[in-house]
Amino acid sequence: MSSNPNYFLIHGSFGSPFVNWLPWLRKQLRNQSKEVYTPDFPTGVGFQNYENWAKLLKVYLDAGLITEDTTIIAHSIAPVFICKFLIENKVKVKKLVFVCGFNNYLGIDDDYDNVNRGMYLENLSEVKKYCDEIICFYTKNDPYVSYEAEKRFADTIAAKQIIIDDGGHLNSESGYREFSALLEVI
Repeated sequence: MSSNPNYFLIHGSFGSPFVNWLPWLRKQLRNQSKEVYTPDFPTGVGFQNYENWAKLLKVYLDAGLITEDTTIIAHSIAPVFICKFLIENKVKVKKLVFVCGFNNYLGIDDDYDNVNRGMYLENLSEVKKYCDEIICFYTKNDPYVSYEAEKRFADTIAAKQIIIDDGGHLNSESGYREFSALLEVI
């Protein structure tokens, strides 16, 4: 069964669909008449965890909105969350574009470590069974996640890697309210 191509934009820890480059990207895609979803996942200690995020994304899956024609763009903790979700639910998608993704990385601070810990997985490379094209963006000077952790994540799953020398966490505090390089690979 084929469906129309669509796009999911997934925010990171303590984030929302209304921060960083997500509103800009949503507008760019919608201006091209693309179907775009930006779930607002629960955040904060006690609310953000894999189970709560998976429950919300499963609503979209059960509605038939996540298909082999879906492209998912995810930031920060969201890439590993998406990998875990696709593997556990055995869902194939068209393309994954990950920004500053990481797995099994602790040391940001207690709150971030607390909400991120449950997202990690041991079988990260299995996500390649569920997507033929994976692109990872990351930077050499991320203030939250080490370059080594982001590179290790990308090396495990991505055929294409785009390294931005001075991009910080590729979020609004690093000047990324727009992200044209990201739009170019979508």
